[in-house]
Amino acid sequence: MGHQQANGKWVTMVFRHTFTTPKRFAAAILSTGILLTQPLLAAELVMVEQSGCEWCARWDQEIAPIYPKTSEGHFAPLRRVNLHDMPQELELARRVNFTPTFLIVEEDHEIGRLEGYPGEDFFWPLIAQLLSKHAGYVVDAAAPADPDS
Repeated sequence: MGHQQANGKWVTMVFRHTFTTPKRFAAAILSTGILLTQPLLAAELVMVEQSGCEWCARWDQEIAPIYPKTSEGHFAPLRRVNLHDMPQELELARRVNFTPTFLIVEEDHEIGRLEGYPGEDFFWPLIAQLLSKHAGYVVDAAAPADPDS
């Protein structure tokens, strides 16, 4: 018996054993679907801040309460770090000089950044653009442009 034929019989045997009941078949399909819908790399938004930063305080007032509830917040959860106590494991493309600085990070590697806080009207489109360009975020075209509408 040839090597290919032996492999074919083994695959057939495993397939028949695994999917002997409709419940097993359904469980296999469901688990495959769940795995395929999860992102391969999880992005996060790292906000670099420091005490006394007026623009950080403004971001806290205008964006922080709603960010975790948005599609951007679900796609890239927020992690806050202090400019003067940067995590050692965080690999930056270059030094952070301004606060706030928003880093798009995957597996502790910076893949994009937004320096400064441009205000509520400009933050949302800029962060969505960065997430789309660097992390594969898909902007929901059905969502209203203004979260208050």
